[in-house]
Amino acid sequence: MRVVAIDHVQLAMPPGGEDVATAFYEGLLGLTRVPKPAHLAKRGGCWFGDGDVRVHLGVEVDFRPARKAHPALLVDDLDLLAERLEAAGHPVRDGDGVDGFEQRYVDDPFGNRLELLTPT
Repeated sequence: MRVVAIDHVQLAMPPGGEDVATAFYEGLLGLTRVPKPAHLAKRGGCWFGDGDVRVHLGVEVDFRPARKAHPALLVDDLDLLAERLEAAGHPVRDGDGVDGFEQRYVDDPFGNRLELLTPT
């Protein structure tokens, strides 16, 4: 027995943040918003995905952003994505580096930290 993959990563967001989440995750990161199953949609939140990359945002009434815990997203053009995020008002920070990768960080509109990686 072994774990073979991660199906999705879930982050929290405050109530009513679906449009802001869509502008960021779909509009800037390029992850398509996908419908939630009806029995889950009534809870709010939204799901995004593109191939094997899936990020779910769930509503948390007493929301606090994930400042340390984070997903690491592999991107094919980190410089272009960083420019797009910066232009949209989302400051991108350099990371300390990970062997074999260029690394940067950005916070989503709710303050959740995202790590962005591209192979060197």
